[in-house]
Amino acid sequence: MIIAPTHLALLRCQRRAGWAWGDTHALFTQGKPVVFAFYGYPWLIHRLAYRRTNHHNLHVRGDKEEGTITTPFDMTVLNDLDRFHLVMDTVDRLPHTGAAGAALKARLAAKLVEHHRYIREHGQDLPEVRNWRWKGGKS
Repeated sequence: MIIAPTHLALLRCQRRAGWAWGDTHALFTQGKPVVFAFYGYPWLIHRLAYRRTNHHNLHVRGDKEEGTITTPFDMTVLNDLDRFHLVMDTVDRLPHTGAAGAALKARLAAKLVEHHRYIREHGQDLPEVRNWRWKGGKS
């Protein structure tokens, strides 16, 4: 499910004009981990979701005000909002992935090291990031 900013605004409301307490099940599952990438301050999402169902399983990645003059992708890496960190967070919250999850995390950690070296040497993102294009259906 895609969670839009308007859905989050509704979390503030406790009256029927907004969402009732139980309606948050539609956004955040019960009893399962939720990794939330938010391009803002994580505390805002925690404040909106506080005392809601599954708040204890909600892990928010957001702006840590890390970075300098660099590429947009590197900014996401510096703030742990990139695809590698998000997948590693997900694996951490799914212990049943076992050895396969640990191997995936090791590959992703190595990719982050490679990214760090490449961007410092070349001043641009890895070619696989820089040249990536959506190959799915219409966007």
